[in-house]
Amino acid sequence: MAAHPNSRFCTPASQCPIIDPAWESSEGVPIEAIMFGGRRPKGVPLVYESFNWQHGVFLGAAMRSEATAAAEHAGKVIMHDPFAMRPFFGYNFGHYLSHWLSMERRPNVKLPKVFHVNWFRKSSEGKFLWPGFGENARVLDWIFRRINKEDCATESPIGFIPKPGALNLDGLKEKVDMEELFSLPKDFWSKEVDAVKKYFDEQVNDDLPEEVASELEQLKKRVAHM
Repeated sequence: MAAHPNSRFCTPASQCPIIDPAWESSEGVPIEAIMFGGRRPKGVPLVYESFNWQHGVFLGAAMRSEATAAAEHAGKVIMHDPFAMRPFFGYNFGHYLSHWLSMERRPNVKLPKVFHVNWFRKSSEGKFLWPGFGENARVLDWIFRRINKEDCATESPIGFIPKPGALNLDGLKEKVDMEELFSLPKDFWSKEVDAVKKYFDEQVNDDLPEEVASELEQLKKRVAHM
């Protein structure tokens, strides 16, 4: 009998030899970065960073991805997948967004940076532009440097992306078309804005926090000037 397409093979986390000793601390542990990710064969760059916390919540809310076996869709259609966990939301999504936004108002809070990654962008020939697997550590390296306030990013209409040459490609066996990997086609992003607005209007409606609606409107304006 074959395994289910969405099966998982698990082992106790305590068996991980490099796990942080405080991983079960009742006080919690500091979180310095949150990474969202989806399967986007077109238009979405390898990695980008939110402008701030509110924009980061919007990135999570606006996520779209090719359907997987964890969702109810069949085939490789692009579906709305907020926070990469749409099938698992347990309560009103608008209230969920408000909860995330409220973190910024907590006293003495040190909010993590928010990033979006996409290992699955393809070329016009249908081939993956990024080798993935262990090479993804190169993206993590850039994220760590951003957390440490290194000036290795440049502003784009959708967020901060690596400056040219900022990703460490030393020793990479295959040539990567970095220009195509980080290109932002205006037509693609115009359609993305429309699709996200339609989703918010139909699925969240009056429960959509004003802050998230504002982020979408700001993205629309930035894309119009691309």
